[in-house]
Amino acid sequence: MCDPSGATESSTSTSTSAEAEYVRRFAERLGVPGLIDVHTHFMPERVLNKVWAFFDGVDWAITYRHEEERRVALLREFGVRAFTSMLYPHKAGMARWLNGWSADFARRTPDCLHTATFFPEPGVETYVREAVESGARVFKSHIQVGAYDPNDVLIDGVWGLLAEAGVPIVIHCGSGPHPGKHTGPEPMAKLLARHPRLRLVIAHMGMPEYAEFFTLAERYEEVRLDTTMAFTDFSERLMPFPPGEAGRLADLGDRVLLGSDFPNIPYPYTHQLDSLERLGLGDDWLRGVVYGNGARLFGLE
Repeated sequence: MCDPSGATESSTSTSTSAEAEYVRRFAERLGVPGLIDVHTHFMPERVLNKVWAFFDGVDWAITYRHEEERRVALLREFGVRAFTSMLYPHKAGMARWLNGWSADFARRTPDCLHTATFFPEPGVETYVREAVESGARVFKSHIQVGAYDPNDVLIDGVWGLLAEAGVPIVIHCGSGPHPGKHTGPEPMAKLLARHPRLRLVIAHMGMPEYAEFFTLAERYEEVRLDTTMAFTDFSERLMPFPPGEAGRLADLGDRVLLGSDFPNIPYPYTHQLDSLERLGLGDDWLRGVVYGNGARLFGLE
């Protein structure tokens, strides 16, 4: 039996076992009990298949194209103690349904942080409040795919609600890989000026506008950044991290969180960890990124 990459089931099992051992040793060397990954994708099968079809169309290999049960098992084998089900609507009428699916997924997957989402539409504040009251631990906002203005009046109450509840929002608002009408640091700066206590987690370090998003994180103490795909060979070819910003990245170390984009990555999970380590910012910084910062944010210590 072959997987979509052409590897046999036996060889795939052998490679992932070796990878799992590598990740576990990485955590053991740092002296952390495992990893906390704030940017992993689990979503209804028909939605995920459409995402994968899009990536197939742009020649983007999905390294972990497995059934849901196997993907969950892999993260556990990697020693990931907590992860998310980042899912997002691209049009009105999807978010409430997605939230219902993710609530069920969290119930049957206790190591997944209950994830929810939203879209600018009538009734959005109601279903976001329902999600928070039902135990949502993190939200996903995808400004690029959703193509909506984060300052849309329809969701201003949502931002206020989430700021008051202290629920983090992982938000794809940078202009990579392609700029959108509402991506970039300016809409975020406008949003944070109104809601300075928002716990925004800037996905992908805000690439390619790294420096500008670092400035927002320096200005607002609840703004954080996730490492998703940043510093990897893949992203360095397209949107390289400015070496001159390494000092600021080190100084922001207590607000940088591990994110991977699993399973939708075109390289092994271990490469994200190697990419962080080769920054040379030290083991204390790395310990915070892969475990400590996430543990504090989500009360997992």
